[in-house]
Amino acid sequence: MRKRIRIIDGVLALLCTVIMSFVAYGSYNLPSEIICYENDGGTISSVFSYGESPRVSAVDSLSSSQLSKTLSAFGIFPVKEIRVKAETAPKVYVSGEVFGIKLYTDGVIVVGTQSVEAENSAKVNPAEKAGIETGDIIVSVNNIKVYSSGEVTALLNENNGESYTLRVKRGERYKTFVLTPVYSPREGCYKAGMWVRDSTAGIGTLTFYNEKYGTFASLGHQINDVDTNELMPLLEGEAVGASVDRVQKASPGATGSLWCTFEDYTIGRLLDNTPSGLYGAFVQLSDKAELRPVASKQEVHRGSAQLISTVKGSQPVAYDIEITRLTYNREAQQKDIVFRITDKKLLAETGGIVQGMSGSPIIQDGKLAGAVTHVIVSNPEKGYGIFAQTMYEKTKNLN
Repeated sequence: MRKRIRIIDGVLALLCTVIMSFVAYGSYNLPSEIICYENDGGTISSVFSYGESPRVSAVDSLSSSQLSKTLSAFGIFPVKEIRVKAETAPKVYVSGEVFGIKLYTDGVIVVGTQSVEAENSAKVNPAEKAGIETGDIIVSVNNIKVYSSGEVTALLNENNGESYTLRVKRGERYKTFVLTPVYSPREGCYKAGMWVRDSTAGIGTLTFYNEKYGTFASLGHQINDVDTNELMPLLEGEAVGASVDRVQKASPGATGSLWCTFEDYTIGRLLDNTPSGLYGAFVQLSDKAELRPVASKQEVHRGSAQLISTVKGSQPVAYDIEITRLTYNREAQQKDIVFRITDKKLLAETGGIVQGMSGSPIIQDGKLAGAVTHVIVSNPEKGYGIFAQTMYEKTKNLN
């Protein structure tokens, strides 16, 4: 009898531990604010639910309602209070087209510093001595706004050794430094001891057009400088048409890439480079895009799906994938979705996810669920994605 009681007590203790683990997980990892669309079921995965969603007024697509709801595990155990905002499910034109990126920075990025061989062969690093660091963004020199590396190079190198006041953006803060170039007898001029850059170019995949706001979304992640790995501060830029010439296939440990030719037509103007993607205003809708509803985050589930990508020429094609894991951590939104490619044709053509496929739309149950963001380099058949709802919300609030 005592043995039976101990077994029951053990089972109950294990059950309580499991339940508390789910509650703790939900409290820490699940969002405190949710935007839901009609008929989304009021659930987040198969474990967590918040009951019937608030109803949306039928007046127009801008109407919404918001309620405080209790998020529970297994419909029984309360996890936390959340705010649920109900909206009419939006529709966007899903693309999958590859496109060219021409981006110009707001300020000039310091991509490296170096020592200058001064008189008597002394090694001096003027930029480092002034406090300048790789990744800093120079926004002005002697209170003169600068936009190009040529401007900065001319101001700092072509002088008689005068000191200059540099206004620099570092992270989210601005700092002021005084830099004094050093004379290099070998080169016969004054040198500041730093490398700067003002623009970049690349390719990506366009995720969708938001016709209502005249905007588009792409990439699913930000564009970083190749040397500093810092986010490129966007001043202006252009999205242009492109076509895929060939594919450098991916393999475990080696990232592949699409090789493209830029075309002579403009897709739109770039407006914002953000952690959730590259956004802009489009010139006109593509005839290759298809109107689809956007899935709320909680509608996306594990299981079969498709990604739409262009890996040959300029025609987007749908390929089969399987979504294997979902997370809701805002700090890691570029990795909301984990998936693996199941389409043998795509694997034969690319070896997996390759550079240039970022932004490829992920379709599930007929809806836009997300976009490809990164490859898992050790296994390029697997990749990460971001929820489409996150990108959609951004396209509503562009300048």
